[in-house]
Amino acid sequence: MSIHILVMSNNIYLFHLFCSSRKVEEDEYEDGATNQKWVLAPKTQDTDVTLILNKLLREYDKKLRPDIGIKPTVIDVDIYVNSIGPVSSINMEYQIDIFFAQTWTDSRLRFNSTMKILTLNSNMVGLIWIPDTIFRNSKTAEAHWITTPNQLLRIWNDGKILYTLRLTINAECQLQLHNFPMDEHSCPLIFSSYGYPKEEMIYRWRKNSVEAADQKSWRLYQFDFMGLRNTSEIVKTSAGDYVVMTIYFDLSRRMGYFTIQTYIPCILTVVLSWVSFWIKKDATPARTALGKLLIIPFSDVSTL
Repeated sequence: MSIHILVMSNNIYLFHLFCSSRKVEEDEYEDGATNQKWVLAPKTQDTDVTLILNKLLREYDKKLRPDIGIKPTVIDVDIYVNSIGPVSSINMEYQIDIFFAQTWTDSRLRFNSTMKILTLNSNMVGLIWIPDTIFRNSKTAEAHWITTPNQLLRIWNDGKILYTLRLTINAECQLQLHNFPMDEHSCPLIFSSYGYPKEEMIYRWRKNSVEAADQKSWRLYQFDFMGLRNTSEIVKTSAGDYVVMTIYFDLSRRMGYFTIQTYIPCILTVVLSWVSFWIKKDATPARTALGKLLIIPFSDVSTL
């Protein structure tokens, strides 16, 4: 009986000790929670951008141009030329690699925020109205897609939009070869709106609107780049009057290339042919062999 009472006493003591230790831990935790300072995380910027875009696109109709029925949409254009060439005299075309930038204002995309500019990627391009610009003298054109679509879109809080993309274009250039090999050419790059006449869309060149990269990487080969100039004009068609923009790339053929490759070999061949006049007329094999040898350089020159 005494042993049983002793065991019960020990159990009661251990239970009391356990409860006391739990109470101390709870008190310490409550003190720590009371003294701890909680700092609210600021609203992340990506959340702000998402809210702005959702609000802007909620009732936005990308099928309609800005200020439709009120005034024409003005498109300011910049072009940065990465490279030109090669120029094909056979196909009457040249290749050009450019960054093509268009800027306009869409009042429907104005927003109020501490951020002045929204810098977006190509995923946003298909959600807003974009000018229907075409290159009128292009034979083929290709947009760059590696590693992602080479497109840039920026929206300012006042509704101004910048849209830039990289293009490689094979454009038609009618080479006038009457003065070959001392010929000079002006190869155009022509663009305009596909569907909007001047009453609805106007293109303008910005200041210093056409710039060119270092010419060391250009593939002109037989030509020297003399300069460029840009113009704008109104072209009348059956569908309406369109604003047409043109850049002319002035090229001059390198005379030195053809002097070395064509003129000098031909002159030397003709001079060597005169040697046969000093060979005795009785030496028929020698005269014949010399004539055959001189035909070979002419055949090589004709394939250049």
